[in-house]
Amino acid sequence: MTIHVGVRLILAIILSIIGWHCGKSGSSLSFAAGLIDGRYYPALYGILGALIGFVVAPLVVGLPLRAIRHGVQRLPVRGLLLAVLGVVPGLVVAALLAPALSMLPGTWGKLLPIVASLLLGSLGAIIASIHGAELCSLLGWRLAHSVSAGRREVMLLDTSVIIDGRIADIGNTGFIRGTMLVPRFVLDELQYIADSPDALRRNRGRRGLEILGRMQKDDSYAIEVSEDEVPEIREVDGKLTRLAQELDCPILTNDYNLNRVAELQGIEVLNINELANAVKAVVLPGETLRVRILQEGRELGQGVGYLDDGTMVVVEDGRRHLNTTVNITVTRVLQTVAGRMIFGQMPNAKRT
Repeated sequence: MTIHVGVRLILAIILSIIGWHCGKSGSSLSFAAGLIDGRYYPALYGILGALIGFVVAPLVVGLPLRAIRHGVQRLPVRGLLLAVLGVVPGLVVAALLAPALSMLPGTWGKLLPIVASLLLGSLGAIIASIHGAELCSLLGWRLAHSVSAGRREVMLLDTSVIIDGRIADIGNTGFIRGTMLVPRFVLDELQYIADSPDALRRNRGRRGLEILGRMQKDDSYAIEVSEDEVPEIREVDGKLTRLAQELDCPILTNDYNLNRVAELQGIEVLNINELANAVKAVVLPGETLRVRILQEGRELGQGVGYLDDGTMVVVEDGRRHLNTTVNITVTRVLQTVAGRMIFGQMPNAKRT
């Protein structure tokens, strides 16, 4: 016998017993009044209750059970553990309220303590499954996330870092340890960008898919596609932060806004741009650099060049040396959100 049939039989038995007791209490059905002897009311009510229970069980119990089973299957192990732990404080609060609720007159005093336990226990499970990771981080707790046979180090890749392409070079150096996870919704966004009518966006999306495909074929990368979904959130950034909380893993990105939002939620962020700035050569005022001036600067007389790592170099009075390689003396170094800028002056230039 399947669980579905068993649930229908149990509900039919329960409603049959309720109908039997209702019939014994002397209540009658309007259409049966005067037609059936009152002695048969318990049997009639019992049969009707059994039929109603067997018929409506799929709607009353079957659909909720199916939804619960589907939700449990999609819920990560860590989220399920948090939900179970969240039931405990809900039941504790319900137990504290039970003495006061039981003092209410009549049926309310018997019914409300049970209702309070169900509602508060469910509420505790919901809150814990949604915000459990944040609560644990505030309390300084860390829950282990088990994958397959044990814990492994994973990180989530967002769309921007895949399109950027530098993740392939960084991964090839061996500095990234663990598995890089690409959620299915990130792949969907890449596909959407690759199908864009805008040529620039389309090329960026296709480049991201090509890089990802090349990384999957290379055995030196530990990269997987994750089927975990966050259906209640529509935005990709929101899905990423929620999934990072559930998996208790960092996000690998170069998106400034995602970086800040994730940090506010206590999520570890590995920013490619910050890494690129960190590995740039340290330049101090007074040092001499050799740079080729490629374009004019924003201020009058300025010239602009770039180091091998892409660092912008602004040269005072360098405009007249366009397309020429010159030696400059570093005057100051400015760190901005976009990166590092070096200001310099040619040794023979007059200071003002």
